[in-house]
Amino acid sequence: MDIKEVNVFLDTYSQKYKHTDIHRMRSLMHALGDPQKGMHFVHVAGTNGKGSCSAMTESILRQAGYKTGLFTSPHLVRFNERIQVSGKEIPDDNLAEIMTKVVAANDSLEEKVNWFEIVTAAGLVWFRQQECDIVVLEVGVGGEYDGTNVIDVPDVAVLMNIGLDHMEQLGDTVEKIASTKAGIIKENGDVVIYCGKESVEKIFEARCSEKNAVLHKADFQSIVPVSEEVTLQRFHVGNYNDIELPLIGEHQRKNTAVVLSVIDVLKEKGFSICKEDVYKGLRTVVWPARMQILGRDPLFVLDGGHNPQCVEAVRAGLEKVRKPGQKLVFLSGVLKGKDASEMFRILSGVSRSFVLVAPNSYRAQSVDDLFEIIQQYDCEATMCRTLPKAIETAKSMAGSQGIVCCVGSLYLAGEVLVYFDEERAGRK
Repeated sequence: MDIKEVNVFLDTYSQKYKHTDIHRMRSLMHALGDPQKGMHFVHVAGTNGKGSCSAMTESILRQAGYKTGLFTSPHLVRFNERIQVSGKEIPDDNLAEIMTKVVAANDSLEEKVNWFEIVTAAGLVWFRQQECDIVVLEVGVGGEYDGTNVIDVPDVAVLMNIGLDHMEQLGDTVEKIASTKAGIIKENGDVVIYCGKESVEKIFEARCSEKNAVLHKADFQSIVPVSEEVTLQRFHVGNYNDIELPLIGEHQRKNTAVVLSVIDVLKEKGFSICKEDVYKGLRTVVWPARMQILGRDPLFVLDGGHNPQCVEAVRAGLEKVRKPGQKLVFLSGVLKGKDASEMFRILSGVSRSFVLVAPNSYRAQSVDDLFEIIQQYDCEATMCRTLPKAIETAKSMAGSQGIVCCVGSLYLAGEVLVYFDEERAGRK
């Protein structure tokens, strides 16, 4: 396959949502020579924050001189974003070569794997070919039956904040979801957790006890905020003073505390990481669509938050940077299956001005459906059929001194990034 054929395959492969067992993925990896065997991994699961945690951890390890692999999802603009080595996306030619091998291996199996498992396999093959020192591997959905769980015991298993998302696959309570995600905890491993709901922590504790794994809890008590601006925050945590992080919000301070616990475990295992590596890795981390500033006059904030917990963090972040009386307009689109009603309820607590648009996905909720949902909160909602119109409408409503915040979908966030890139390049 060439890269065009790969893209067609990725757009049309139909077995996407089977998350019931890991044996098919094991068969696929065995057919590929088990490239994941013998590699070092930080395995990151959770509902919210796992992408930020992965990006920060990888950035620190890269600053420490390690050849890193980074596997994340979903992508925002290009599929290649999902598979990176030392901060560089997999090149098209290499992706095409590896996908050809992975698809052929899948075709040879009696039971075919799902879409995400094929993508995961491609990443693992690339990381082996590139001889990565350590790979930061983000779980797709859940944990126990996720394609990434084909790896052996990782150097660190990480369980980030647990919330209600993917409930049709994982369960309708945070406890059920936590039980599925706890499936990444393996025998005699080291586990770092984001401290949250007590019932969730007990599930992780029980799993660690069952697997004789060592549990490490992130230190949230030592977090001391120093300053928070639109594009940078400073804070202390643990033995680190004046951390500078270009990701804003209290939740990112907590995510950082988790990352520092991960780094401590890696250091105990022999990884050479000094304090300056940590400071520089955090200061230079890049993780798009997380309270990202894309423009000014008005201030344009982009966040891929797509569940109530994410949106609550966005609301809190906006309250930190919003000036008294400053006009705030939400530009929003949501996928089917997401709790649009609860997200709109949270957002309407800080502004009742909305512009609605459908993300470019077959899973998108229509703007008509979103308009009907938002009516219960007595909001001023404008429906737009195209993204350029939605952006211009939101900016006009906010005025030059206001704020536009795009939130609700990572798919929509990717489209917005493309729009602004093209605008900067003079193609709009």
